[in-house]
Amino acid sequence: MRILAFESSAGPASVALMEDGRIVAESWQNMRLTHSATLLPMAEDLLKNTGVTLAEIDMFAVAHGPGSFTGLRIGISTVKGLAAALEKPCVGVSTLEAMAAMQPDGDGTLCCVMDARVGQVYNALFDLRDGTRLCEDRTITLAELGAELHARGGRVVLCGDGAEIARDAMGVGEIAAEQLRWQRASGVAYAAREKQPISAAELTPVYHRLPQAERERLEKQNRNATLL
Repeated sequence: MRILAFESSAGPASVALMEDGRIVAESWQNMRLTHSATLLPMAEDLLKNTGVTLAEIDMFAVAHGPGSFTGLRIGISTVKGLAAALEKPCVGVSTLEAMAAMQPDGDGTLCCVMDARVGQVYNALFDLRDGTRLCEDRTITLAELGAELHARGGRVVLCGDGAEIARDAMGVGEIAAEQLRWQRASGVAYAAREKQPISAAELTPVYHRLPQAERERLEKQNRNATLL
């Protein structure tokens, strides 16, 4: 079983190839370059270097959210295009769950956290001992998350592009090792093994909140309604 996985939910971009449950190759960069210009070339180079063709891929996987609206659209569009053209199944996985899938067993709580701007983060908590989910993916303020973690007590490990922001704001937690901190396609591949494959047509993003333009439009409508 070969899985080609993509991650483009935030600044880093990566592609990973899994064969029979083992990561055999991964390309990763965090240069803040446009994912639309880098993701497919990364996949092409990775497959060329491993001697695997697209036709030999059994399933495609991608982080379907939460994350950057543009980044998610690029990753999902890439996988939808490949899966449809090759008539192969695909899987969308939670960006936060994919990060958790890479972490080693240990004591405490894993806090996967992505910067959602305006004082909010995308977050999910997992038990480091066995990877059990402690809450669903959510959008939450740093104040609310900090209060929850302080009340929970014990060791807290932070991972994701919002790890430093969260630690500094909440005053709790240690940041995961550099190679485990960021979103990676290898985590997407690990998480995808447990998911039910779907068709390219069924793959959709999971944003967890409205795009900024839509939020601003609704806020403007509410202000105008208040003035009437």
